[in-house]
Amino acid sequence: MQTSRARLRRPLLLAACAGATVAALAAGTMTSAFAAAVFSETFSDGDAAGWSKSGGTWAVADGAFTQSSTSSELARQFAGQTAWTDYQVQARVRPTGFGSSGALVGIAARASSSTKMYRLALLGSGRAELQAVNGSQITSLGSAAVGAATGTWYTLRIEASGSTIRGYVNGAQVGGGSNSLVGAGRIGLVTAYAAGSFDDVAVDSSVSTPTTPPTSTPPGSPTPTPTGTAPPPASWPTPTASVKVDATIPVSGTFDGGMKRYYGIGDGGQSESQDPMFELAAGATLRNVIIGAPAGDGVHCEGDCTLLNVWWEDVGEDAATFRGGTTYTVDGGGARSASDKVFQHNGPGTVHIRNFRVESSGKLYRACGNCSTSYQRHVVMDNVTATGTKVLAGINTNWGDTARFSRITILNDPNRSTRICVKYQGVPKGSEPKEIGEGADGVNCLYSAGDITYR
Repeated sequence: MQTSRARLRRPLLLAACAGATVAALAAGTMTSAFAAAVFSETFSDGDAAGWSKSGGTWAVADGAFTQSSTSSELARQFAGQTAWTDYQVQARVRPTGFGSSGALVGIAARASSSTKMYRLALLGSGRAELQAVNGSQITSLGSAAVGAATGTWYTLRIEASGSTIRGYVNGAQVGGGSNSLVGAGRIGLVTAYAAGSFDDVAVDSSVSTPTTPPTSTPPGSPTPTPTGTAPPPASWPTPTASVKVDATIPVSGTFDGGMKRYYGIGDGGQSESQDPMFELAAGATLRNVIIGAPAGDGVHCEGDCTLLNVWWEDVGEDAATFRGGTTYTVDGGGARSASDKVFQHNGPGTVHIRNFRVESSGKLYRACGNCSTSYQRHVVMDNVTATGTKVLAGINTNWGDTARFSRITILNDPNRSTRICVKYQGVPKGSEPKEIGEGADGVNCLYSAGDITYR
């Protein structure tokens, strides 16, 4: 974007009325003409006129705006107008130091206050995450691994149009979805326990349609489950042997249980914080395992994981909990006697459940409705048989969760009392989610009558 030195010192600002018409005011040279580019700052003039500071140690140096303290809990600079609504903000961002894996350097859009905004952050863990920030309540709208190396420049962009928010790093979408936390606000440069530099900040009143394939599946459009041909097993397997387990078994790589029954953790009840039978590291696979009772909290996936032909004879607290990563696959196997949930989804991303059998259970899948971090979560079910189960999926529609169903068979339910997709309003940790509806809607609960067969 070509800008004059005068515009760099006094950036072009967007004056937006509620609902609104955009009038660009360019340092007295333009009074009412519409322009798509409404703000530009390169810091090449050596100062940061027009920015307001909230925390941190800031200076303009070497043609960039730099925050140098890695001990600042939150350091922010804001510019623009609180009436800005639909726009995209872009900046080049270079992390120069992370105090921890959770430290961040990023940009903000629609900042209605110093603690309420949409934020696209490069994290010390090497990921980028699009977030809806409301004080200490952080809702993830998607993330992807980008490296986030110190000393490297990244181009970050947030697009806000109505309730649709998208985030891009180097032109590739890393997150996005529907969120109505805040409808208008200023732009911002943000760090938390990290140091970084910012340059080439630009705001445009137009919002583009994504043309670059995302680096990972956008939260609003989960990757369809690969169509399997194997039917869910019609009967439960007979164990080849039984193994008494006294402590959690860690798994990295692949663990093949040879169809042995593993049992002995916990008391078989619903008490919280029981140890898992298996704890899977990121990328691990658990296969050919029968989990007997007691089994504590079943299986914990700390990152992406795959469960192949895993059977739960009597689910205790949960059969499996998906805690980290972005893609989790359950292929084959079955679960029964879960008084509450079979699969608990606490982390971000998408759970794929296919060729699976569930019996005499409460919910087959539940997206956490009151975890400490409010991720957008998705489940895709294909080729699943259910009997004596109250709910197939429970999701939080206010966070943009989705549930997609195909080839679902429900047995022994003449009254069709099995609930396919139940909607909740997710809440902060410490509160209880509220049920707000159920059924196919083409937005969050995705299925048609032909996807469900009753026998």
